[in-house]
Amino acid sequence: MRRGLFDLTGRRALVTGSSQGIGFALARGLAEAGAEIVLNGRNAEKLAEAAEELGPKTHQLVFDATDHDTVRRAVDGFETETGAIDILVNNAGMQHRTPLEDFPADAFERLMRTNVSSIFNVGQAVARHMIGRGAGKIINIASVQTALARPGIAPYTATKGAVGNLTKGMATDWAKHGLQCNAIAPGYFDTPLNAALVADPAFSAWLEKRTPAGRWGKVEELVGACIFLSSDASSFVNGHVLYVDGGITASL
Repeated sequence: MRRGLFDLTGRRALVTGSSQGIGFALARGLAEAGAEIVLNGRNAEKLAEAAEELGPKTHQLVFDATDHDTVRRAVDGFETETGAIDILVNNAGMQHRTPLEDFPADAFERLMRTNVSSIFNVGQAVARHMIGRGAGKIINIASVQTALARPGIAPYTATKGAVGNLTKGMATDWAKHGLQCNAIAPGYFDTPLNAALVADPAFSAWLEKRTPAGRWGKVEELVGACIFLSSDASSFVNGHVLYVDGGITASL
């Protein structure tokens, strides 16, 4: 029987930074589409709680995505002991809001490690196995800030611009090996990362006016894009940044 275009049954997906927020929502959505899930995070306790919510077949892989050697050991060990990672969702990320003239140098470096180096680290470690199999899906979580800037988050904007171009580079190097490497760029979603903005009535009013859809996004609204890019439906989609933003990048 031919597999349905969006059916992920029999495939295994690693989602980094998936104990909460967007990462957990994507993990749940991929599981509902049939995938076996590997949750990742640095906090073993939070990861265990998330795994319990998803069900008994959920794997937990505790590692710091910013540590290249640790990532390599964790991924290689999982592939050897458990099996292939068919889908990678690079979701781990952070935010730091400070005017650029006052932005701390250590915060800038931490943003780069968390938002960019982590994608290189995990992407490379997983891709080495995917290349050997001649197939694989890599989905990097970019941002509306991949294309647009706002005051107070210039370094974050720089990191997400890098995510967009790193995605294109992954596709350029790895498409010939059967991998599809793409990115999802969320707009403004109600997540723990945006808690301060969600709690600010003035910002929410601005956002609702600025976004054609007129509201914050719900994390569940990212799931369809992730399933598409994880499935056979996207077999000839490569190096693409898919904006899921209620139209904010389409309008002035």
